[in-house]
Amino acid sequence: MSCPAGPYGWRPILIMSALFFSIGFITWLNGPLITFVQVAFNLDDVSAFLIPVCFYLAYLIFPLPATLLTKKIGLRRGIIVALLIMAAGMAIFGQYVNNGWYIGALGGLIVIGAGLSLLQITVNPYISLLGDHSQAAQRIAIMGVANKFAGIVAPVAFAVVVMPDVGNVASRLKAMSPGVDRDRVISDFTHAVYLPYQIMAGLLMLLALFVARAALPEITISEDSTQDTNSRKSSSSGKFWGMTGALAMFLYVGVEVMAGDAIGFLGRSYGLSLDITKYLTSATLGSMLAGYLLGMIIVPRFISQERYLLLSCCLGILLGVFSLFLPGALPVYCIALLGFANAMIMPALFPIVLAEAGSQGGQAVAWLVMAFSGGAIVPQIFVHIVPSMGVLSAFMLLVIPSYLFIGGWTLACRKSINKNIETDLCREHNLDGIR
Repeated sequence: MSCPAGPYGWRPILIMSALFFSIGFITWLNGPLITFVQVAFNLDDVSAFLIPVCFYLAYLIFPLPATLLTKKIGLRRGIIVALLIMAAGMAIFGQYVNNGWYIGALGGLIVIGAGLSLLQITVNPYISLLGDHSQAAQRIAIMGVANKFAGIVAPVAFAVVVMPDVGNVASRLKAMSPGVDRDRVISDFTHAVYLPYQIMAGLLMLLALFVARAALPEITISEDSTQDTNSRKSSSSGKFWGMTGALAMFLYVGVEVMAGDAIGFLGRSYGLSLDITKYLTSATLGSMLAGYLLGMIIVPRFISQERYLLLSCCLGILLGVFSLFLPGALPVYCIALLGFANAMIMPALFPIVLAEAGSQGGQAVAWLVMAFSGGAIVPQIFVHIVPSMGVLSAFMLLVIPSYLFIGGWTLACRKSINKNIETDLCREHNLDGIR
């Protein structure tokens, strides 16, 4: 087994890990933010779920412009600009929440999403191409550990710093009539967001300065076109696998966001208190972290990334089916365990799609990042069908078919890979015969 860091060593891996930590910390604040805005702005479920909509919808709007910008200014400047945009979004969000303007706060989330789109366009293919393709999932899993460790820390930190007494605040607001006293309670509650978000904005600016001064190897997607994996791919075949792989990514991100951000909503439907549900996102991300650690050990040492992706989908389906029949609040903990099933889907899916896209690799990256908008659309479908179906049934109606599609895509992809290998072997055999 060669080093998963690739020929450039561990330095770029560690720098990228810091970037993924920042991505995870910002992204996984959305779960507790849903609870926060419901209390602070007295919102219904649909309005509160605009948090992930605005955040992830940016992934649908900005990847293509981000791709063009990255081609013009390069990797290093792209990362720096992305971090600065994210810092601006954090400052805007904190300011408008503090001012009690929900629409302005959602605008801040869109700005954050724009910065993340640019960052994702750069860092995911960069990690995939740092070394051997067979170990790409292992490298992305290392990024996932940093991402999900931040995701565990972020909701807990938010709960402790911003919402230490959210249950009591919600009860007081329900009992109070509109007036000065009620406005003062809301103002004190929302003001707790302001300073943490300004601090995070400052830290992102410092991270941008660090990246500007760090030594990073220049790697472009076009370099990968020289690899034999991509040389087999025709333009039409690459486009097919790129687009269908992006659809699989769309469904996966939707499922991941559902398991991480909607679990608090699910827990409340089972009668769990706000003081408990505010930590459920961290429970999901804790199980994801365990899944990443296992994946780092066994992929590709004992199992290929394609096969592990397929097994992950099977585990997700089993947990979903079990949750439909378990008593009490046990289904909530099954949802938290979906994090373990989800952990290695993204690390395996991204490099597989990139390799199968071949000469369409540049477009495939944009499609894959645009597919992150599944985190906006799937939860909105969920919250709209809940009144007619119930929370758990609506949840599983979306989650189980998503795993089935991703698993089916993986099987078809493995068949394509095996067919290409057989074709190459036959071609080499015929050339040997001619010689």
